[in-house]
Amino acid sequence: MEKGNLLNIRDLSVEFNTDSGVVKAVNGMNLSLNKKETLGLVGETGAGKTTTALAILNLVPDPPGIITSGEIEFEGNDILQTKEKDMRKIRGEKISMIFQDPMTSLNPVMTIGKQIEEVLALHTKLDKNGRREKTLEMLDLVGIRRERVNDYPHQLSGGMKQRIVIAMALACNPEIIIADEPTTALDVTIQAQVMELMKELKSKFDTSIIMITHDLGVIAEIADKVAVVYAGEVVESGTTKDIYTDKKHPYTVGLFSSIPKLTGDVERLQVIPGMTPDPTDLPCGCKFHPRCTKCMEMCKTENPPVYEVSPGHYVKCFLYKDAAMGVEGEAHTENESEEK
Repeated sequence: MEKGNLLNIRDLSVEFNTDSGVVKAVNGMNLSLNKKETLGLVGETGAGKTTTALAILNLVPDPPGIITSGEIEFEGNDILQTKEKDMRKIRGEKISMIFQDPMTSLNPVMTIGKQIEEVLALHTKLDKNGRREKTLEMLDLVGIRRERVNDYPHQLSGGMKQRIVIAMALACNPEIIIADEPTTALDVTIQAQVMELMKELKSKFDTSIIMITHDLGVIAEIADKVAVVYAGEVVESGTTKDIYTDKKHPYTVGLFSSIPKLTGDVERLQVIPGMTPDPTDLPCGCKFHPRCTKCMEMCKTENPPVYEVSPGHYVKCFLYKDAAMGVEGEAHTENESEEK
């Protein structure tokens, strides 16, 4: 494991067998997460972000899903080779997940207090009184009054439900929280409150976060690093500053160009031509080439490697082959840089 890294994902590929064919959801994914860091995963719906999150927790449904290659290294061990009984200790205690819809994440026939206590019963040695006191402390942390501890989910607003889900995720002080579109089902005001809460709790608990979203504004606010995902591949990654001020990949450029601007002259929004590829019939070569305005002949037949265009800034695009050339005339790819 690279020094300082808490999580390393190498060459991860996930497929699903369906009646329509084999869905290639994740294709050779490479990611890393450092301690106390927030990594933003952005991309269109169906890009493979949630499937990657499920793979980290070893929860890809089998069947129909199957992890065909790769390793996910956490605390020196490959999660994909970990036995299920050991994974149960990791889930919730060391890696927690916040799902995108709080309305379906909570059990409607259990009080919110009981649901938080259930997490503590599974992963801690606290007695009944200790679990209740810890539950009340978690409610304090997420800004919900203690007297609501015996309420049922239907008695709470959407924002309060999401706060309960966050409280459950943080109850055992995990090292990593995976937040899958945590603000999608909330209105704008509540979104801002939830994001502010997550930043405060990250600072308090020194938790690492993987934030999955297609909302580039959310990522700008909370992420330290960003990985742009297209058709199951990371096409560009770097610091938030790299991605927002010095974006390179044509898909990343197109993604940002499609955002309405609040300042300057009113202009027609730019769009990325075409549609996202059918995951059962991905194009040869670069997966983005049918939609790319800068497509070259080699893009149609060869899958580009990942080039390091500046320290820590990686792009999966032949346009930057020369920009990434080293003194010896060899391109610096992501894997080579990690080995160094």
